Amino acid sequence: MNTQILPIDDNSLRLAKQIIESGGVVGFPTETVYGLGANAFDDSAVKRIFEIKGRPNDNPLIVHVHKDYDLSQLVYDVPEYAKLLAKAFLPGPLTMVYKSKGVVSPAVSCGLDTLAVRIPSHSGAQRFLKEVNLPIAAPSANLSKHVSPVTARHVYEDLKGRIEYILDGGKCSGGIESTVLDCTGEVPCVLRSGLVTKEMIAQVVGECDEYVLKDGERVRSPGMKYKHYSPRCETKLFYYEDRFKAFSLCKEKLNQGVKAYLLCDSQTAEQTDIKNVLCLGRTESEIAANLYDKLREGEEIAQLIIGIAPKKQDGVMVGVMNRMSKACK
Repeated sequence: MNTQILPIDDNSLRLAKQIIESGGVVGFPTETVYGLGANAFDDSAVKRIFEIKGRPNDNPLIVHVHKDYDLSQLVYDVPEYAKLLAKAFLPGPLTMVYKSKGVVSPAVSCGLDTLAVRIPSHSGAQRFLKEVNLPIAAPSANLSKHVSPVTARHVYEDLKGRIEYILDGGKCSGGIESTVLDCTGEVPCVLRSGLVTKEMIAQVVGECDEYVLKDGERVRSPGMKYKHYSPRCETKLFYYEDRFKAFSLCKEKLNQGVKAYLLCDSQTAEQTDIKNVLCLGRTESEIAANLYDKLREGEEIAQLIIGIAPKKQDGVMVGVMNRMSKACK
């Protein structure tokens, strides 16, 4: 199969719609990462996503819809607090989990009675979703466990020969996956941290819980259980308080002839004379936006990536640290 990267225009959207309607899959951009999308109503198409990625079949998918899609076709009981959150943050990097009507493929939710739904803000994603006018089940458009893709080229590197089309919407601005919020209880509960933080949610609706996965429990959201986001080279992770140990290890490895690189923010990079730095930037938004891009860059040039956690650990950094800790185990 020949894989093509196409700019988003009327022609490429028409081709993408044909692929989706015929049971195929398409790579497409969102503001967070690129998705690998299929018709959520089509059981065989959804199962193809798992096959293409090599994704475990107990790891649920998120359904993406355009901003005018009628959610009542898919889910029951949208609580009032979810409506307030939708008004505040959607379209945007927030996925909300509701009780499912069971009309989509059971493979989407891996047999759970809930459905995770997201309305991306990326203009190209909205054009694609409007064109197909279907709920699109989509995890990140990469091989399972590898670093999530934030450019069309990243998707191509992982999935060339496996899919026909990748819609190119430029580099993703958000950089880490959406926040996943359970909206089936009396109080919203964060299942996966992201760019919409627990504090931001609580500010709108008054309170917000955070879920911790228990041993042996079925996952209720993507990103909760398995190793993810990993570059194809050796990695190590240090807390900010141990940054000088990280500096020492990097120098030791460099002296041994190992191609070692630090992965850290600007504040940390300024505290060392080591030149091999994959710099994530200075602000929270820069760090989140650059994390996967720098991990992908690092695996091309490094034998060892030494990650150093940012000093700031709250807000968006909760989501960043969730990804760093899984990438640099």
